[in-house]
Amino acid sequence: MEKAKFIWMDGKLTPWDEANIHILTHTLHYGNGVFEGTRAYMTKDGLAIYRLRDHTKRLLNSAKITRISPAYSLEELENAQLEILRANDFKSNVYIRPLIYLGYGIMGLYHVNAPVKTAIAAWEWGSYLGDEGLEKGIRVKISSFTRNPVSSTMGKAKAAANYLNSQLAKYEAMDAGYEEALLLDEDGFVAEGSGECFFIVRDGVLISPPNDTSLESITQSSVLMLARDAGIPVERRRITRDEVYVADEAFFTGTAAEVTPIRDVDNYQIGNGKRGDITKQLQNAYFDVVYGRDEKHRDLLTFI
Repeated sequence: MEKAKFIWMDGKLTPWDEANIHILTHTLHYGNGVFEGTRAYMTKDGLAIYRLRDHTKRLLNSAKITRISPAYSLEELENAQLEILRANDFKSNVYIRPLIYLGYGIMGLYHVNAPVKTAIAAWEWGSYLGDEGLEKGIRVKISSFTRNPVSSTMGKAKAAANYLNSQLAKYEAMDAGYEEALLLDEDGFVAEGSGECFFIVRDGVLISPPNDTSLESITQSSVLMLARDAGIPVERRRITRDEVYVADEAFFTGTAAEVTPIRDVDNYQIGNGKRGDITKQLQNAYFDVVYGRDEKHRDLLTFI
């Protein structure tokens, strides 16, 4: 990870190497903290955050779901993200990580008396699954781990505790020689990747599972919007494991992953084993939006 100059911590710009917390920070022990992943792109008109309001709203929704009372308002958090980008004077694309967590002061599972802390870090970061993956596609393994069921977790919260499931699935996939995992729900239908939403294409139709057991993805909604703009038929429905194997195309979406093609799943070649035509079309359209080249959707960018 590339260091930046500052991290925003509870209203103050703190030097990167001094942005520390106490070992008895509540979230570190019990996992109740919420975060966001947001990107800013270096457009021809300067650095711009993609869908800042949507990401910040989801952060606050996550806090509400997990019974954390935020210390800052929507507008204050948006301004803080702009402030940290300006203070660091970035020269290329940036990943932004806002975090609302429970600090030092109490122990035990009853968390409501723990102090609520807020931090926003940002650093220059390229493609999560690699630049080569964006063009040639990646190899994916269907995980032996089931996505957290809605009966036991709050899946609409981007909560720290939820990501142990993802970490173990990711490790298993990479340890087996793949680059990413695809998790099924408790009924055996496709849920999502370890940190991405999933799409397939069959006979010219773009298909993505409902968000029953996945986060309400902002990038997924962007891709669905762009598909409808382009007149590509869209279906939101369950996808079985074997249907994935016979798909014409497949890809992941996410703030970090952007639009990443999938060339094989469980050693089944997807389509011709290369980035498909519809995947490429949507990938290009997405990058046109985030880099400010699409005037129709320029309102989704917040220039710093």
